[in-house]
Amino acid sequence: MYWCKVARTQSEFNEIAKLNYETFVEEIPQHEPDSSGTRVDPFHEQNTYLIVLADTAIVGMIALRDERPFSLDKKIGKVENFLPHFEKICEIRLMAVRKPHRNGRVFFLLARALSDYCYEQGYDAAVISGTTRQLRLYGQIGFQAFAEPVGEGEAVFIPMVTTRRQYAESVAARLQTKRKLFHPGPVQLTKELAAPFQDFPLSHRSSAFEALCGEVRNRLHLLAEAEPHLLAGSGTLANEAMIAQLKKEQTKGLILVNGEFGKRLKEQAARWQLSFDMLEESWGHAFSLDQIKGKLAGGEYGWLLMVHGETSVGMLNDLDAIGELCADVGVKLCVDAVSTFGALPFSLKKVWLATAVSGKAVGTVSGLAIVFSHHKIEPDPHLPAYLDIGLYGSKVPFTLSYPLLKSFKEALGAYPKRYSLLKERFEMMKMATATWPALAEGYPMLLTFKAEKDFKQFPLDAHLSGFELHAKSGYLKNRNLFQISCIQPSFEADWESLMKFHKVYTEYHQL
Repeated sequence: MYWCKVARTQSEFNEIAKLNYETFVEEIPQHEPDSSGTRVDPFHEQNTYLIVLADTAIVGMIALRDERPFSLDKKIGKVENFLPHFEKICEIRLMAVRKPHRNGRVFFLLARALSDYCYEQGYDAAVISGTTRQLRLYGQIGFQAFAEPVGEGEAVFIPMVTTRRQYAESVAARLQTKRKLFHPGPVQLTKELAAPFQDFPLSHRSSAFEALCGEVRNRLHLLAEAEPHLLAGSGTLANEAMIAQLKKEQTKGLILVNGEFGKRLKEQAARWQLSFDMLEESWGHAFSLDQIKGKLAGGEYGWLLMVHGETSVGMLNDLDAIGELCADVGVKLCVDAVSTFGALPFSLKKVWLATAVSGKAVGTVSGLAIVFSHHKIEPDPHLPAYLDIGLYGSKVPFTLSYPLLKSFKEALGAYPKRYSLLKERFEMMKMATATWPALAEGYPMLLTFKAEKDFKQFPLDAHLSGFELHAKSGYLKNRNLFQISCIQPSFEADWESLMKFHKVYTEYHQL
């Protein structure tokens, strides 16, 4: 299989030097031949090399650098004098593919890897001294001439530039194979879930919309055993609406924090100026039930706020046990279930308020926020209207997307069968990654791994090879973590490809 990575080892640099000689000495008479059979670029120490491998053999490479002056600066003067304003520019120094592998596929893989890497590094343009022999090839990845040719004889080069927009509109971008997705949202839609977005739009005041709302509410009630309120927005909005209800309580609360999303609940509660204490555990560590019980037994707290599935570390907090503790002492339990709703079956019978969304595990587009309750909520004129759950009740007081609601209804129709599907996928992941550096037990949506030792560069190299692991969020980067989710519709086929990639990747690094 073909795959990409960043070159990091001396053996890789040696192979690149051989490829440079084959291409830029023997094939393109840019440099004089010598007996070494290698050509080290003068800017080698500044270059970053992206390479394509056929299994464990390097068959293509591209080099880039951003230290000034560029080689083009020396040939034509400062390149900015010929270009519109760009925030950050890099120069592509070299691009070469071994002759037996010039089948288009390697070139397009290099082009995608270059685009991905430049985006990761914040470059908004790349310049190159394009050989006249490959103008058609450069054009296929969006390069356009921006100055007069330089050089003479067979070594004439044309100053060329490509941008994010130019690449996105290029032949290479259009012909790229579909990326294989393993992040926990957004979710790629199946044909059935995408179809409603082609329907004729209906007003949220129409009887057909009202009937659809009723169906969605019924299905949600069956799954959660609680009454749903539907809002247009994200999981953060749902949590804001839930926390707004706590503002009315005028009691002190306890917030549990053992990851990024517990931390965000605490920050939201602070913005509402709620009175609360915090019980904090290290990221990925379970809360002590005895400690929670001791805290609640004193009668100081009127509510407890927690995250069910702490996605930042891929662990479940014990909803049932904490629900029992709260019920025993009359404390109102409020739960962020944004990542767990639809991932595994659970009841909200003992929960005062809880939140969920249409995206994530359920499998359709984000944009529908849900707040579940077991009590009648009266309107409160002191709350922002959009966040006042009391205004919602059994109606939709503000604009809601009909196609999204219809797609959500179709997605809910996959339950309870989808629970089994996600569990089977999860067990498959756990078994296949048993030797990987897992951080937590996880739950039927994703697993979390440490990007260390043999896996230190795995997320980036997987990304450059077309596999989208969940690794770009700041809370993951700061802790050197990456995640793999099983909620995407093409998981089975993509998982097989990822395992093949990991096998080749491991074999290569053991050479």
